[in-house]
Amino acid sequence: MAYLRISNSPLPVNDLYQRLKDPKYGGIVTFIGTVRQWTGQIETKQIEYTAYEAMAKTQLANLAEPIEKQGGRVVIAHRTGRLKLTDEAVFVGVAAAHRAEAFKWCEYLIDTLKKDVPIWKKEIDTDKIRWGTTL
Repeated sequence: MAYLRISNSPLPVNDLYQRLKDPKYGGIVTFIGTVRQWTGQIETKQIEYTAYEAMAKTQLANLAEPIEKQGGRVVIAHRTGRLKLTDEAVFVGVAAAHRAEAFKWCEYLIDTLKKDVPIWKKEIDTDKIRWGTTL
């Protein structure tokens, strides 16, 4: 069963990775998104994430379900609250029998999460505040 978490606590990256390990899986792919300082010419000081948690968890479960039905394992965790530079904001991990599936599914999950899951970011930059969707 997928492990899905939205929390204002720091992400326990090693613990999340350990949830993916199993002898039946030969490929584990993870993506960890951190708060970066520069986006082009824009300098970020910190980011604040908010979520419509109930809906976000439902949508994350809907994303994970078809992957798990095909035999994979999914772990997704996203931070909320105020994060400073280099803090981990999101962890997406997939374990699969083979690496190609794990890479494909991990990329699908992070791309779809950013586009469809109701998690928003408030970027506190050196010049102004910007609002957007995750990562």
